Amino acid sequence: MFRFAAESMLLAYLIVPLVAILYWWAWRRKQRDMARLIEPPLLERLAATVSHRRRLVKATLLLATLTLLVTALARPQFGSRVETVRREGRDIMVAIDLSASMAAEDIAPNRLDKAKFAVADLISRLTGDRVGLVAFAGEAFVQSPLTLDYGAARLFLNAMDLDMMSVQGTNLGQAVEVALDGFSDTDRRHRVLLVITDGEDHEAEVDEAVERAIAEGVEIFTMGIGSTVGVPIPEFDGSGQSQGFQRDEDGAVVTTSLDEASLQAIADRTGGAYYRASPGGAEVALLAEELSAGEGQEFESEQVTLFDEQYQVFLGVALVLLVAETLIPERRRQRSAWTGRFS
Repeated sequence: MFRFAAESMLLAYLIVPLVAILYWWAWRRKQRDMARLIEPPLLERLAATVSHRRRLVKATLLLATLTLLVTALARPQFGSRVETVRREGRDIMVAIDLSASMAAEDIAPNRLDKAKFAVADLISRLTGDRVGLVAFAGEAFVQSPLTLDYGAARLFLNAMDLDMMSVQGTNLGQAVEVALDGFSDTDRRHRVLLVITDGEDHEAEVDEAVERAIAEGVEIFTMGIGSTVGVPIPEFDGSGQSQGFQRDEDGAVVTTSLDEASLQAIADRTGGAYYRASPGGAEVALLAEELSAGEGQEFESEQVTLFDEQYQVFLGVALVLLVAETLIPERRRQRSAWTGRFS
């Protein structure tokens, strides 16, 4: 079977006739200019050794070289083989905190945006792992099920916003439970949960969920977002304009701080690790390296037909023609030029 892997490059064949027309136009203009500037007898003597046939051959070789180069760019392929392609990796559920405290701006641009940037960076580093998303605040739900389609996962990630949550608060326990339910059809040896939050659990239900994760062999990695020093929580109106900071019933400004101790404890109990989000995002590279070090499971296997690239053949012939064109002179030898000079 013969085919072109980059068929769009075949449009470049249109360049060949354009170059031929340009070559012909340049030749005609040169002839006209020479006839206007040089006397006919002198012009005839100067052009006596010029071979029009050789010029035609050189032009043909150049056009053939250009045609072969375009063909090579289109990546001709013929000859094929069937191979079995297997995808292996881990199942990674990412739970992202969408509670009001994630609007705090103690890490630029704010905690939630920083968390989304970190997840997007992590997804870009994955190869063969399935990834899913869980959104949580006072309640939790699966935003994106486990998938190998990283493009779709990014779309769901970009859609995550504080306004999605109808029940405010931070229920880490339910986030873990919902994520564990998302692993229902996977091998228990290759499951990882990443929880990205500021660590403030207002529901105190996380211990039971962590015990379930341990029983089911799920490692929980945690990433803390924000400052350990209390910072105010911004408030915004419906149009996104700042309305100051949240206040409690007594009118005092509500503050939020990162609870690293709780997140570290969750990670340690399940065999995971805790990472602190930083402005540079170096922790994402470390996390991705940690996840890729584990053993993966086979998600899917399929037979694919692979075609052999043959562009090098056309490229080689084009090079030979180009060298041949440079070796052909435009003028003929005049063997009679020295006849009788020394007799």
